[in-house]
Amino acid sequence: MMKKVLFMFFALSNLTMASVDHVSYKATFGIFGTVGTIKNKIIKKSRTYKIESRVEFAGLAKLLMGDQKEHYVSQGRMENGLMISDTYTMTSTKKDKKTMKEYHINHNSKIVTKRVRKWIQGKLVKDKKEKLTFYAKDDLLTLYFNLGTAVKAKGKKYHFKAVGLEKQQGKVQITVPSKAQQAPYVKDLGAGALLYAKALIHQKNFKKKKGDILLSLAKDKYIEKSVIKDVVLYGDAKIERLR
Repeated sequence: MMKKVLFMFFALSNLTMASVDHVSYKATFGIFGTVGTIKNKIIKKSRTYKIESRVEFAGLAKLLMGDQKEHYVSQGRMENGLMISDTYTMTSTKKDKKTMKEYHINHNSKIVTKRVRKWIQGKLVKDKKEKLTFYAKDDLLTLYFNLGTAVKAKGKKYHFKAVGLEKQQGKVQITVPSKAQQAPYVKDLGAGALLYAKALIHQKNFKKKKGDILLSLAKDKYIEKSVIKDVVLYGDAKIERLR
């Protein structure tokens, strides 16, 4: 009986200590204007967390993407104030097609497994499993929402790895400018940020082989605005937080 009471007390205390944040963004893209919204729900408990993100396209982008919807879920543990991913799921639906990518991170063996499944009209047409060639504690969501805690010192470069970025072996370089280097960031992102940063990525749709994502963090340590530079033909893409 005592064991059951203690278990119930722990479960209740863990629940009451949970913090829930809703952070939403509007995405704009050059001549297309508003192209979609990103709605995020972040639940943090004393030992665990869950992030849920839903992406919906709007306007011309919705038409071009065939009313595609995307759903991302990251779940794992809390360690020293940081979210450490155990599982990461990416689901995309478009008309009668559905694609799901699932990642499972084994931190003891340092092995990440990936499973990709595709359905057409409800019928499973692909089911592939593989081991990634790299290990990472982060996925794309934890990398994004850990930034305000993981990155602090100015005038410094940080190196991370995240599952979901297989084409670049998970590698992400974050540069935090010194106060003297902030002028270009303020120009693109606005003044008054808690912190400015630049993420270096590798994608085919940039004019250069490497593209930059400029980021500004608000006082609550969530990203306030981001600008993706040098997108081919269309200029810059922007994501701004909705208040």
